[in-house]
Amino acid sequence: MPQIFTLLPALCALFLAGCARESAPLPANDAKITVFTGGPVYTGVDGASPAEAVAISQGVILAVGSHELVIAGAGDNPEIIDLDGAAMFPGFTDAHAHLLGIGMRELTLNLEGVASIAELVSIVEANVQEAGEGETVYGRGWIETGWPEGRMPARDDLDPVSPDNPVLLTRADGHALVANSAALDAAGITDETPDPDGGKIERDAAGRATGILIDMAQGLVRDLFGETSEAKKREGYAKASEVYTSHGWTGIHAMSVDPANVGMIETLSDDGSLKLRVYNSIDPPGLDALIESGPRASDNGHVITRAIKLYMDGALGSRGAALSEPYSDRPDTNGLLLMKKEEAMPVLNKAIEAGVQVNTHAIGDRGNKLLLDWYEETFAAHPEKTDLRWRDEHTQILRTEDIPRYAELGVIPSMQPSHAIGDLFFAVDRLGTDRLDGAYPWRSLIDAGSIIAGGSDAPVERGDPLIEFYAAVARRGLNGYQDENWRPDQAVSRIEALKMFTIWPAYASFQEDLLGTIEPGKRADFTVFSKDLMTIPESEILTAKPVMTVVDGEVIFRAE
Repeated sequence: MPQIFTLLPALCALFLAGCARESAPLPANDAKITVFTGGPVYTGVDGASPAEAVAISQGVILAVGSHELVIAGAGDNPEIIDLDGAAMFPGFTDAHAHLLGIGMRELTLNLEGVASIAELVSIVEANVQEAGEGETVYGRGWIETGWPEGRMPARDDLDPVSPDNPVLLTRADGHALVANSAALDAAGITDETPDPDGGKIERDAAGRATGILIDMAQGLVRDLFGETSEAKKREGYAKASEVYTSHGWTGIHAMSVDPANVGMIETLSDDGSLKLRVYNSIDPPGLDALIESGPRASDNGHVITRAIKLYMDGALGSRGAALSEPYSDRPDTNGLLLMKKEEAMPVLNKAIEAGVQVNTHAIGDRGNKLLLDWYEETFAAHPEKTDLRWRDEHTQILRTEDIPRYAELGVIPSMQPSHAIGDLFFAVDRLGTDRLDGAYPWRSLIDAGSIIAGGSDAPVERGDPLIEFYAAVARRGLNGYQDENWRPDQAVSRIEALKMFTIWPAYASFQEDLLGTIEPGKRADFTVFSKDLMTIPESEILTAKPVMTVVDGEVIFRAE
């Protein structure tokens, strides 16, 4: 059990060695002390047994240990928060998600869970009837892989119910959309329009555009989405915070952030509208400004910006992930590369020279190999640069010989367990069976010496930490399904799963001295679930509920 600090009531002073580190200022004489107790406290400290109580003051953890000792050391009349049997963990952090997209999913047409093309068309019809003349109808969240029609939607499905209104419906992964004929016409897309670099206009056997636009081809209809107003963005960020804290997340690594929105995010955090911790990876156009300013933070320290986000390839579901060999179910393609080496290397070199972290989306085995190659070349050209913590976002399909390279190079795999338990229903069709040896290889990466920053990629996925934890340890579908193609031996232990959403994201964002474990001197970020995720049967993990979310000692969500 972690050693207990003794708190003298008069001075609230901490006497044990190391207590007064810079990150843990001593509380003022009249500072309130709060004690969380009444349930198991998993500190995340290697080898530590669950504690019984945690004392905090001014957002800092003061003491962790037995109920008796913590209460005895907390002075007169500490505030007691009773966990009532619920289990406390270090604050769960989603190491890869899209903050504004999470909020906008709630404020626009949410297509998550749509079960067929017929249902999709019915939803579009209802929304077109409510839309103004010529108004664009857009939504996001469909995934066709389990649909009875066995295919993606097409313009011909949408046109009968939307003859005059442009309709744009983005696939859940954000790497493909379906547009109706009105949208294609408004964007000037014809059957003869050439594919843009890094994109594909899907066509039928007769060469007619089907309405499916993949990766960079989506940019051809971008103007139809219109500009999101500042007010709507603020609403979206606040909604995302509300949704995510209610799931139990205390922090998020926000990906592909528009550099123009960073100031807004900081202001929303400082004024209390956005209660999550946010670690931003901005789009490349903001690199020069970030180099000029250096790493930046909001006044309250909850929003940090020090990284950029790049894209190597597309997604597996829309066959945009760059593979070494053609897709098993589409031998005419092996995916798309979204950047070229001659474009990427100047950006990588500029970033490493300025100490900017680089986090790059890569999904296919070809995309991941090239990313490692380019990172390795950049590192070799700057041997004086150390502790870079550059990341590979997704790391989904690897050549098995590339797995050890992550630890060797110090590249952090940033992976989303829910992708595996969704994709593995169709990955065998896309890849065949042999390539699945390197698919979502969590166990192999950890055994090779890597850490994994765990996330959800919401709004691509739901963004539920319990689903992500379950997926990591069970490697089963939400219905319990699994077969040999799912490579059950790639699941992780519960201790490792906890690290994937606590201390490893903290390390991946240079915050391991402040976050990721429940230890004296660290910030008081906690996630409390109704059930003990470390001991309940695997099948019960999904039945747990978030009970409390605490950031910097403030309870920002409490279940009814």
